[in-house]
Amino acid sequence: MSTQVPERYRHLRTFAFGDSPGLADELLDLVVRGIKTATCSTEDEPNTSTPGERWVVLDGRGEPRCVIESTEVTYRRFHDVDAAFAFDEGEGDRSLDYWRSAHRTYFGRLGRFSEDMMLMCERFRLIEVFGELPVARS
Repeated sequence: MSTQVPERYRHLRTFAFGDSPGLADELLDLVVRGIKTATCSTEDEPNTSTPGERWVVLDGRGEPRCVIESTEVTYRRFHDVDAAFAFDEGEGDRSLDYWRSAHRTYFGRLGRFSEDMMLMCERFRLIEVFGELPVARS
C-alpha cells in the first residue's frame, strides 16, 4: 500500500538513508524512534542540506515515511567527527569506535573512503511520520 504524502510536503526533496533497502529501513526505524537525529554524507553528494530545510524520507521500497528538518549542518574531516556526533547518529552502540568502523565500511562500499575525507554532518529533527511503519529487521 502506498503512503500518501500530505499536500504541505509534496514540494520537498526526497531521499533514503543508506545504500540498500535493508539499511534504509533500519536507519528510518531509528529516526522514527527518536534515536537517530544526525547523518553524514560526502560533501560531493547531491543531497546537501541547509538548516531549516525539510526532506521526505523514503523507506527501502521507495515509499515516503516521514519528514525531517535539518537543524545544523557542519563540514568536518572523517577523522574529526566526535563522539557526540557519533552518538546522535544513533547506530550500533552509539560509540565513536562503532561509528568509525561502520562508516569506513559504508564509504568504502561506495568507493569514497579516506581518513581525511570531508563530510557534511547534519543534525535534524523529526517533523511527522506517515502511516504505519514496517518493523525493521536486525
